[in-house]
Amino acid sequence: MLPIATSETYQDGQIIFEEGSHGDWIYAIESGAVELSKAVKGGRAVIVVLQSGDVFGEIAFLARIPRTATARAVGETTVGLIDRAFLDPEYNKLSQYFQVILRTLSLRLKRATELLVENNIYKVDS
Repeated sequence: MLPIATSETYQDGQIIFEEGSHGDWIYAIESGAVELSKAVKGGRAVIVVLQSGDVFGEIAFLARIPRTATARAVGETTVGLIDRAFLDPEYNKLSQYFQVILRTLSLRLKRATELLVENNIYKVDS
């Protein structure tokens, strides 16, 4: 069970966070679904639709960079927020080397997703 600091409910289509925004927490989907998308020329590319039990927002936390995608509720969706007050002590228990590995993996995932979007692997909605 993930340590949820607070829960928020979003209606269908409502934005949870925008690509490029800053945030200090990771989200866990308690109910509903979340679509992650990236802005592209002329629209947006849907990367994935996550379901109950999935987590998202980890790249911004691990790499300490702005959000790499927009998160939008699909149907009524409740998400739990796992905030930095819990995450930092847990993350800091890891060795510095393992922290570097996780940061590197998250940046590699960010870059791989960008390449897929740039090469039109994802369907673009205008």
